[in-house]
Amino acid sequence: MQGLWPMSTAIAHLLSFPDSTGHFGRFGGRFVPETLMAPLQELTDAYEIAQKDPAFHSELEQLLHDYAGRPTPLYFAERWTERLGGAKIYLKREDLLHTGAHKINNALGQILLAKRLGKKRIIAETGAGQHGVATATVCARFGMECIVYMGSVDMERQALNVVRMRLMGAEVRAVTAGQATLKEAVNEAMRDWVASVDHTHYILGSALGAHPFPMIVRDFQRVIGIEARQQILEKEGRLPDVLVACVGGGSNAIGLFHPFLGDAQVRMIGVEAGGEGILPERHAARFQGGKLGVLQGTKTRLLANDDGQIELTHSVSAGLDYAAVGPEHAYLEDIGRVEYPYATDAEALAAFKELAHCEGIIPALESAHALAHVSKIAPSLPPSTLLIANLSGRGDKDVEQAARFLL
Repeated sequence: MQGLWPMSTAIAHLLSFPDSTGHFGRFGGRFVPETLMAPLQELTDAYEIAQKDPAFHSELEQLLHDYAGRPTPLYFAERWTERLGGAKIYLKREDLLHTGAHKINNALGQILLAKRLGKKRIIAETGAGQHGVATATVCARFGMECIVYMGSVDMERQALNVVRMRLMGAEVRAVTAGQATLKEAVNEAMRDWVASVDHTHYILGSALGAHPFPMIVRDFQRVIGIEARQQILEKEGRLPDVLVACVGGGSNAIGLFHPFLGDAQVRMIGVEAGGEGILPERHAARFQGGKLGVLQGTKTRLLANDDGQIELTHSVSAGLDYAAVGPEHAYLEDIGRVEYPYATDAEALAAFKELAHCEGIIPALESAHALAHVSKIAPSLPPSTLLIANLSGRGDKDVEQAARFLL
């Protein structure tokens, strides 16, 4: 999309967002019931204090290292690179983290904020179940009550993660309203929070929702890009040419992208879920005809009909099956800093199988959307091109579902 101002000027603004009202340009903000305004401000204040406290950072860094398993490797996918030809492909191995995905980075950060706030009851929403598992994990670690809202459709296609959450003591509440997927799970979590704000913290799982959540989640996920930057400099002596990540709400992608936003020479690509093609209610690609609107606390790009009603979505990956995108991603697309193409279900499934065959790594179906785009562009890029794809999660949870299509 045509940028709002020249790239050089835009880059100077990127690292200063959001502003004091939680806006990324015309996106973001705080659109919630009056009941939630005070707890959101309380969270904002607590986060600002924590950011200035070396003890907070020390505790989080220790947990990320000793408990979650950071730093994650930057792995050269040699056989996949040879098979595709063209760009040299590295994978940022978030799939090797405890719980199997990047979600643990944010969950650990937010549970420490909950401690500071004196909140001992935790709620969360989940689609693919990885954020629910991460939240259940940190609640078990810190001895807090945990309730996870999950659409009944997602509970069926991610049954393994439901069992994992319950094993760690979480109560998983099925949501049967509407499409019974991620959007409805968020609705129920917000209803719960409105009624229990005095003793409950909502660990929102993606770079979505009302301010300060998009900022907080982004900041806790920036460790992905910070590590990747250091690792590629150590391995190659220079920055990457291309970054690729899947985008649902957008936490893994903004975590990889943000530390590179000021580097104009680094191309960034966020891959959405194209589902069965760009047909009404058969995809979740918000930049393919999406509209500006407000959903679940934030102003952003979303899928809605001409009457403003939120459209149904579809993706083979439960974690990308959502009608809106994080407001910072909407802003980055608006100014032309990040590209947002899509991969279809069939393309993601093909990439899921290809990486398993070539590298012995089974990716999450969400991550497979990013890998599908890598397989499209890598062959046409010069061999000197350095490409980093974020392998945001492992595919154990998806094997049964993928087998229905692939075996």
